[in-house]
Amino acid sequence: MDKTKLTFLGTCAADFSPRLKGEFAHRFDRDARRSSCMLIGESRLIDCGVHCAESLEIAGKDFAKITDIFITHFHRDHFAPKCVERIVAGREKPLRLWCRRDAVLPEIPHTEVIRMEEGKRYALGDMTAEGMDANHDEASFPQHYLFEIRGKKFLYACDGAWFLTRTYNRLKGAGLSLLVLDATCGDYAGDYRMAEHNSLPMIRLMLPSLKTAGIIGDATEIYLSHIAPSLHLPHEQLCMLAAVDGLKVAYDGMEIFL
Repeated sequence: MDKTKLTFLGTCAADFSPRLKGEFAHRFDRDARRSSCMLIGESRLIDCGVHCAESLEIAGKDFAKITDIFITHFHRDHFAPKCVERIVAGREKPLRLWCRRDAVLPEIPHTEVIRMEEGKRYALGDMTAEGMDANHDEASFPQHYLFEIRGKKFLYACDGAWFLTRTYNRLKGAGLSLLVLDATCGDYAGDYRMAEHNSLPMIRLMLPSLKTAGIIGDATEIYLSHIAPSLHLPHEQLCMLAAVDGLKVAYDGMEIFL
């Protein structure tokens, strides 16, 4: 069976590294992270923040192949209209922007806005997409995304802390093959962001409950992303720390397959 390539184009929270250069961090420094976004295959983006167009160029991706952008929320590091305009420039067929049902966003030429109804699954060729409300700044219209690609389920849950009750209930029994989880904060307690972002202690508390609810299982691959370098150990040390709990740490330019 064919597998779908997923590319972490950016893995940072909003504290962008001053060490960014015109190539991916993993070629010289995995702590130099760009704004958080991911590419599914060659045509579907999750988020389009301030660095996304540059990250696509570094990865050698063709803007014209991008058909859909799934917006997790409308903070600048996840949605930058100028970046979207660069991606859609010169095309005739509209690019689809997927967002939460009540989102407010500026009008961008050559785009079609699709407001996702709560609880509805949308078909896009070989995959489906479902928006799930996230625990983040409500004014940014946040949501996570549950994708199913050829029978494998993948939850992208960055920029959100814990899970809202209705989202948790909808995920019960999902049996995820892949979970990409917000890990903004480091391995310590007492961070003031706990109502909007996860720390490693919070993730350690969540994992057994997610397993009890059938959301994840022993075979689920779990990657940490949306990482604030200023709140974490350096990447290599973070990888060793995360591995104790069976977790992997994403970096810019990382490619995985589902």
